[in-house]
Amino acid sequence: MKAIVLTLALALGAGAFAERAAAADITVAGGCFWCVEADFEKVRGEGDAVSGYTGGTVANPTYKQVTRGGTGHYEAVRIPFDAGQVSRDQLYSMFFRSVDPTDAGGQFCDRGESYRTAIFVDGPEDRAAAERAKAEAEKALGQEIVTPILDAKPFYEAEEYHQDYYKKDDLILSRFGPISKEKAYDRYRDACGRDQRVRQLWGDAAPFAGS
Repeated sequence: MKAIVLTLALALGAGAFAERAAAADITVAGGCFWCVEADFEKVRGEGDAVSGYTGGTVANPTYKQVTRGGTGHYEAVRIPFDAGQVSRDQLYSMFFRSVDPTDAGGQFCDRGESYRTAIFVDGPEDRAAAERAKAEAEKALGQEIVTPILDAKPFYEAEEYHQDYYKKDDLILSRFGPISKEKAYDRYRDACGRDQRVRQLWGDAAPFAGS
């Protein structure tokens, strides 16, 4: 009986280790974090993405502080994924093709330091994957990519108001009257020109534009 229990415990332990080994995450900044979160939550093997702030010097920043500028923070998204279903390299490749990586001043209609693109890496393997994806994307695009690959800094989760914004049905007041966050997000994304610019740059290689 003891041998059976020990064998079962070892098997369960090995399974838990494999599950932990398969679980990983990346952190990217691609302009409006609502859009990045919405894009990557479509990917099979990706978990519940989290919008937040990183890269700066101010602890526990607010949205107003970050968008006003001066904190050094980017709007960023932490993307957990199952490495058994999608690889880090694939996610970075999709990231480059979901933004305008030639724009150093922001993304689409959103301008300023908090809307710049970046990849935040945690360790040499993560950096190597990001650099491979950047080099491959630059070659495919035929233009210089200005997206920096930076060492990870503390990641501060954004206010609950911003999490999963693109699919919330609670109402907000807009110039068009009461409207759900989901519909407000759709209108914002269309008006900002995100998908149009991404399709212009990447064509059929764009994984999310227009989806």
